[in-house]
Amino acid sequence: MNRLARETSPYLLQHKGNPVDWYPWGEEAFARAKAEDKAILLSVGYSACHWCHVMERESFEDPEIARLMNELFVNVKVDREERPDVDQIYMQAVQAMTGHGGWPMTVFLAPDGVPFYGGTYFPPVERHGMPAFPRLLQSVAEAYRSRKGDVLESGRQLVAQMSQGERLQGSAMLLTHEILFTAFQGISGQFDERDGGIGSAPKFPQPMIWEFMLRFARRTGNPLVVEMLKLTLRRMARGGMYDQIGGGFHRYSVDGQWLVPHFEKMLYDNGQLARLYLDTWLATKDRECRRVAEETLDYILREMTHPLGGFYSSQDADSEGEEGKFFVWTPEEMREALGDEELARAVSTYWGFESGPNFEGKNILFVSGEPEDVAPDAIAKARRILYEARERRIHPGRDDKVLAAWNGLACRAFAEAGRALGRPDYTEAAVKNIGFVLSAMRQDGRLLRSWKDGEAKLLGYLEDYAMVADACLAVYEATFDLRWLKEARVLVDEILRLFWDKDREAFFDTGADHERLVVRPRNLFDNAVPCGSSVTVEVLFRLAIFTGEARYEWHALRALRPMADLLARHPTGFGRFLCALDFHVSPVSEIALVWPPGGDGLEPLLAQVFGRYLPNRVVVGAPDGDAAGRAGIPLLESRPLAGGKATAYVCRQYACKSPTTDPDELARQLEEGV
Repeated sequence: MNRLARETSPYLLQHKGNPVDWYPWGEEAFARAKAEDKAILLSVGYSACHWCHVMERESFEDPEIARLMNELFVNVKVDREERPDVDQIYMQAVQAMTGHGGWPMTVFLAPDGVPFYGGTYFPPVERHGMPAFPRLLQSVAEAYRSRKGDVLESGRQLVAQMSQGERLQGSAMLLTHEILFTAFQGISGQFDERDGGIGSAPKFPQPMIWEFMLRFARRTGNPLVVEMLKLTLRRMARGGMYDQIGGGFHRYSVDGQWLVPHFEKMLYDNGQLARLYLDTWLATKDRECRRVAEETLDYILREMTHPLGGFYSSQDADSEGEEGKFFVWTPEEMREALGDEELARAVSTYWGFESGPNFEGKNILFVSGEPEDVAPDAIAKARRILYEARERRIHPGRDDKVLAAWNGLACRAFAEAGRALGRPDYTEAAVKNIGFVLSAMRQDGRLLRSWKDGEAKLLGYLEDYAMVADACLAVYEATFDLRWLKEARVLVDEILRLFWDKDREAFFDTGADHERLVVRPRNLFDNAVPCGSSVTVEVLFRLAIFTGEARYEWHALRALRPMADLLARHPTGFGRFLCALDFHVSPVSEIALVWPPGGDGLEPLLAQVFGRYLPNRVVVGAPDGDAAGRAGIPLLESRPLAGGKATAYVCRQYACKSPTTDPDELARQLEEGV
């Protein structure tokens, strides 16, 4: 066992038995590198990464390659999910050096952390134009020994170049509706009209882009945008990227048709996609979208939830050393499991067996025609039987650490789905989750990044604070429990204290109390996970309305204004920022609900508020006479019952409608002028 045996990260623990003398990221490794004047070999990956497992089997478990690594370098292993700061800095360096990036990431550093060479996967022997890893190790070590001055100078120049990104130049563009129209044009120009989605293979789900497009469809009433969205969601849900048996989405599709996925399942994808399908159902009443949203959330509850309420991070692509083995079928396996020839024929038609094998001699299930062509009862029965048969297989590994940011993304989905779908179990899951995160993952008031087996560790990043605060606001709207609104405010005030740089007027990803790195990271791109800054901006805009405090909006505008030009020119990289901008430039519906202590008459009003797609809204509520439940919420001030009945107050753009107790009148007010 090497030093990684003392870690909690499942990814690091996977490497504890390697003959490589691994160190976790920390002062011990850097001190040894300085004392022995050795370069550091930094290897970054994550538990569900297929090629990370391949490189481990080929190189890190090989005694001769491990001997070279131990002799020539101080070797450091990092879980990118625990340390997004380290990952971001050195991924930026690798991309600058090579023009591309990915995982596993391999970077060579000077003992002070300055990167001077790097790449991604390296094979044990020369292959496809890639150098053999053993030869690369020897060449890099020799360069560090014999040309150290040149090597270090090139590294310092690279760091200086990376540091220039700390300051984003101010944009001459104003924050207006026109940016949204320009962004829509840029996105639609990359739309795949045949299969949906953006671009060609490999194809990623990009839920933030489609959330913006759904907002844009509501803003403009353009039916073309709705059709783009529905085509994309339909193709994803019917393709192999969606787990047709167990629900939930795999990470992305290696082809342009959503058929062959990378089989790992990530919490952040499923949390965001569940919300997207839920919102699309609210906007279009497409029943398939509702089904997929519920199946995805049910998958998280069933397979990705700790008994204490935290959500796990991911499931591996591999089982028994083979990618996708758990998820694929042969026709014989399918027929044997079903034991009913007529049902097997229906399944063959529905899930594409008749097209022949589509993945290494086996079948990835996909919906090959229109779902209504096969009796839904038969498919539901087959799904249950095949699920039970699949459960008897050896499962892929699961990364069961709990990450604050990713839990925030999933928690918001559960909170919103609980209200919209009338699912108290979803609301309960959201409340339990946010309660767990804020109790088990906070120490002396400081939110922490990661939790596993009772141990929380690592100072939380901007994205952790922002996404947990975002979840708190959603849970407040789902429950009207003032505790969660107060918690959101505490977290946001901590964001302003720890992550706001008043000189640059910008948010950084690491707090003022964080360890010093070669640069202070500041990610502004919404990739698979939204960046901390974009979520923070949206939360600040919303919290300003909840609390009536202008300072929150002031900070949001300072952070958003320099982004205007980027949002217009490169919209696919800033989906969550575009959603925040849409909130800012839209008439926000401010909805206050009050009700008699028994709650009589409240449910029909709630159904109108939460049963429709209203992306730009803020909802507050309290029973009549509950002074504590109204404290600090200006929207609830002077809001009495009308005629002793549950009453809704709707305000928009500094003007309020007449209070109403009639659900139909409330529906009219909510749709008027939006």
